[in-house]
Amino acid sequence: MNNSELILNDDGSIYHLGIRPEHCAPLIITVGDPDRVPIVSQFFDRIDFTNRKREICIHTGVLKNRSVSVISTGMGTDNIDIVFNELDALFNLELNTGKPLKSPTPLTFIRLGTSGTIQANIELDSLIVAEAAIGFDNLMHYYEPSMCEHPIAVSLHSKLEMSKNLNHPYYVKGDPALVNDCLKLGMSKGIIVTNPGFYAPQGRYLRIKNILPYALNEFLHFNYKNAIITNFDMETSGIYGLSHVMGHRAISISAILANRFHGTFSKQTDKTVFNMIEQVTTAIKNGFFL
Repeated sequence: MNNSELILNDDGSIYHLGIRPEHCAPLIITVGDPDRVPIVSQFFDRIDFTNRKREICIHTGVLKNRSVSVISTGMGTDNIDIVFNELDALFNLELNTGKPLKSPTPLTFIRLGTSGTIQANIELDSLIVAEAAIGFDNLMHYYEPSMCEHPIAVSLHSKLEMSKNLNHPYYVKGDPALVNDCLKLGMSKGIIVTNPGFYAPQGRYLRIKNILPYALNEFLHFNYKNAIITNFDMETSGIYGLSHVMGHRAISISAILANRFHGTFSKQTDKTVFNMIEQVTTAIKNGFFL
């Protein structure tokens, strides 16, 4: 493999992440904000490694008897593309040659993020695990196999009467066993829509009006065989899509901080995020997410 494809730093670490294979565990918690990494790792029984490069911060340590890493991805599926490809390379390529290892290592990803719901009956500060994601970003259009042909993606595209200058949505599931663990912990499940931005792509505007040809109500009332859309974010479809094509497992857990139906926002954002982190790290200690 050419040096321009798999890029290493002078110390042998992979280009953007700045880490080597021994610096990361196969159980990986992802967060968007690098400042959220130490909030997660404070629950570790010990921290063995820390590093920060650009917006990518990683802490690796132990939760009870399990090695675990928490890494920040930044916002958006473009960042997910970098982080997940480089994490996959750490575990599944011989870095000096770029050749695939004979025994690939499947990774487990747990995204802990924040989100806004579009459903009136979903309460602020609750937790939702995405059983599937619908991507309105374009990331997975660059990978095979195509995920645009799933009946839910086709149905939603038809309902919204999307113009040709917008990306065709794609549909990809989270790991069923990991989703089931979240349900055992008392979380609700839903389908998340991943957008390529926070403002116009999610129907918001402050000063500059958006040109979306559909309204939020069309997402609200979409139903395919009792499957409904519950919330929006900017990363999950990329996480699920890349995990699927790479042979990894992933779930995305969202703390609901906004309700777009009611136009409300949480008054205890830090507490809600902290409680989500505490619940998931405690569950890992107790044998969940194997």
